[in-house]
Amino acid sequence: MEELVIEAKDSCKRLDIFLVEYLKESRNLILKAIKNGNILVNDKIVKGGYSLKTGDRITIGQLKVDNTIKGEDIPLDILYEDDDIMVVNKKSGMVVHPGNGNYEHTLVNALIGYTDDLSDEGGSERVGIVHRIDKDTSGILLIAKTNKAHKILSDDFKNKRIKRKYIALVHGVINTNKGKINAPIGRSKTDRKKMCITDENSKVAVTNFTVLERYNKATLLELILETGRTHQIRVHMEYIKHPVVNDPVYGYKKVINNYGQMLHAEYLGFNHPITHKFMEFEVKPEKEFYEILEMFKNS
Repeated sequence: MEELVIEAKDSCKRLDIFLVEYLKESRNLILKAIKNGNILVNDKIVKGGYSLKTGDRITIGQLKVDNTIKGEDIPLDILYEDDDIMVVNKKSGMVVHPGNGNYEHTLVNALIGYTDDLSDEGGSERVGIVHRIDKDTSGILLIAKTNKAHKILSDDFKNKRIKRKYIALVHGVINTNKGKINAPIGRSKTDRKKMCITDENSKVAVTNFTVLERYNKATLLELILETGRTHQIRVHMEYIKHPVVNDPVYGYKKVINNYGQMLHAEYLGFNHPITHKFMEFEVKPEKEFYEILEMFKNS
């Protein structure tokens, strides 16, 4: 930990530029450290463009972080495995791949701990990962063990040759039996961690739904995606005013039983990238999902 006080000669300089000169480190590294709270001004997090003032006290913590992804002995629910691919059932609450300073306890850590045979087509932080689902979404994920399989599967996802079905419990009663939501999704201008329906800098997003069961205050849906946008189902459900239960980001803040959003990737159908055999996998949600479902059935 290092502390320094800004003198008059450095007043009005940008924080990031001053630290690049002072520390002899790259601006990118400095900006990451500022963003992560490892560099403070007067004990507060500020932006890299902060204009320094005489007497400002800068606290400099650890700049460089060991980003090596380490394998961990985390149990995996493997539905299928061969020399080219794996199919796994991810639990709610597990992050798929490292990022944003989080380099532990992810699915990738578990995969590295399980096998050395993983594709690196997506980079060192996403070995084996062909597609992803949100941290608090449970269900089926397809893993590539070779780069050849990864490239073929990525192309299949891009060209909509892979079939996916989700189930979700949403707030409110949906009266129509089937529906299609066609609304473009882009990143929110007010909260960069969220997505929203917008015509600016957005991509086409299409979700089809079928009602499986209706309760007094909720509806159980089957959902089929025509596109694969970030948070697509959650954003589309909020858009039609039927947010996913237990989704405090796009729905109501109250969460039941500390369980993640009631969204589950139930089905995956695809052609094996090497043998070309059509394969199908279906897995039911975790017991916590059913426990919350029973609460709505009985309410």
